Amino acid sequence: MPLVSHKWQNTTFMLLDDLKKRSGNCCELCGSTTSLSIYQVPPSKVGGVDDSLLACETCICQINNPETMDSNHWRCLNDSMWSEHLPVKVMAWRMLNRLKAEGWSLDLLNMLYLTDEELAFAQALNDHLEEGEKVIHKDSNGAILSAGDNVVLIKDLKVKGSSMVAKQGTIVRKIALDPENAQYIEGKVEGQQIVILTQYVKKTT
Repeated sequence: MPLVSHKWQNTTFMLLDDLKKRSGNCCELCGSTTSLSIYQVPPSKVGGVDDSLLACETCICQINNPETMDSNHWRCLNDSMWSEHLPVKVMAWRMLNRLKAEGWSLDLLNMLYLTDEELAFAQALNDHLEEGEKVIHKDSNGAILSAGDNVVLIKDLKVKGSSMVAKQGTIVRKIALDPENAQYIEGKVEGQQIVILTQYVKKTT
């Protein structure tokens, strides 16, 4: 167990070091140089530089707690939205969407260009949609599923198009949600990305 913990600590330290070098030791969203830490952009699949950014405590707190958002703080996105790094662009897009009632935010959002693949990542959590537009995914017990959650299979599932059987009790980590169908999620089982019906899974930690 100590070896596993040591390896995880080394990986985290290396990621933090890479992000500090990339950002010049500044928050990649607002430019602050204090209280910096790693923020993994959900639904993070790898937890590396391609889906993480360096952010200050203020930005992370407001990202995680929308009710505390200070719109003036996020005027910083006028600069960071032009970042060449995907996780920074994705978070800029998401935060501008949260603030799209603000005239300045909508202006910036209309200028921000994302490729189809980048936009799919940015929209993965569906938090850009109004409540009535959101597709809600629920597990077999009715618990709401979010992108990045872990689930466990509650029965054996034959994988369509292959001889593989995903066994009951298998944990599927960091799932992705189908944005158009509430019954479908995706995740890796034995290294293979498969589509799973929500009625056959149970949310876990």
